[in-house]
Amino acid sequence: MNILVLGAGQLARMMSLSATHLDIKVLAYDVGSKTVINPVTFTTTSESLQQAIESADAITAEFEHIPLDILALCQQSGKFYPGAEAIATGGDRAKEKALLDKTKVPCAPFKIITDRSHFLEAIDELGMPLVVKTCQAGYDGKGQWRVKSEAEIDAIWDEMSAFLQAGTQAQPHSIVAEKMIPFDREVSIIGVRTKEGDCKIYPLTENQHTNGVLTLSLAGKEKASIQAQAEEAFSKLANELNYVGVLAIEFFDVEGQLLVNEIAPRVHNSGHWTQQGAHVSQFENHIRAVAGLPIGDTNLLRPTAMINVLGQAHIPPQVLAIPGVTSHWYGKSAKPGRKVGHINVSADSLHKLGEVLAELADILPEQHYPGVMDTAQQLVLN
Repeated sequence: MNILVLGAGQLARMMSLSATHLDIKVLAYDVGSKTVINPVTFTTTSESLQQAIESADAITAEFEHIPLDILALCQQSGKFYPGAEAIATGGDRAKEKALLDKTKVPCAPFKIITDRSHFLEAIDELGMPLVVKTCQAGYDGKGQWRVKSEAEIDAIWDEMSAFLQAGTQAQPHSIVAEKMIPFDREVSIIGVRTKEGDCKIYPLTENQHTNGVLTLSLAGKEKASIQAQAEEAFSKLANELNYVGVLAIEFFDVEGQLLVNEIAPRVHNSGHWTQQGAHVSQFENHIRAVAGLPIGDTNLLRPTAMINVLGQAHIPPQVLAIPGVTSHWYGKSAKPGRKVGHINVSADSLHKLGEVLAELADILPEQHYPGVMDTAQQLVLN
């Protein structure tokens, strides 16, 4: 069986590595260079996109910001999962908010902005401080503003206006303003749905971000009431989209009430822990779902943390001498802030996981791996 992935980054790479267990061949379409490549070796094939579509048994995607003509071409093939609508929804916050409204899945109060009057109405109706985000082309904290006072309005509007004007008639730009609600923490749910509508969901994951970028995820500490809220949201959204594959949903936890922050129609950074912490990883389960195979067990094997490696060309070798520690690399050159790999850390209990993270924190510099020691201390004390 052959699967084509739209996008040729680390997510396509990890899907390809997982597919080898299933005797499935994965190729990736690099949207930037417009070439079809092997996402593990990065070697270029001679196939065109049209040829790759024709030879694929199934098509999927590793990111949301795919040109509409490519989405349409893949949708026409009848092989594209989770489908053009799901990918377009994940790549456009206005579509995402409309989906949340339709399914009655809770999120922060918001207003869509396409001109200055909408911006001023949002400030008046939602109040300040206000979180403002581009509906298209935003990721890892980019394309966002915080409006905290009237003195900032004009300068921020100038930047917002430039983004709105960069849209076209075929692909107009919009912005969403959200009421800034204090939250206790950020969590996410990763689930998988088959073509027949069967769902399996991984344990809720607690996430830590630094400057808008995920730095650490932890699985294995959630209570049933919180898990149930996340699973209900997943079921509503996945069923409404007739979704096939892995879907990730990010939430704000506000005193035990979950509010959706973002939807990602793909395998997700906060689910990397599943490679060592679950029976079947998110990557293999996504491949299984789009290939029409039975999906695997999503139960937690043991508490696991994932630490992103950002902009570092290597990790200290002694990290790999610690029991329960595994590294994963993406084949990328190191640049400041760039995701080049991750470290998974597993243990038989949360207390033991805290001890292992504390050992790691003595080796990994805090400036490059923020939050490792804090998480370790919380787990050991609790």
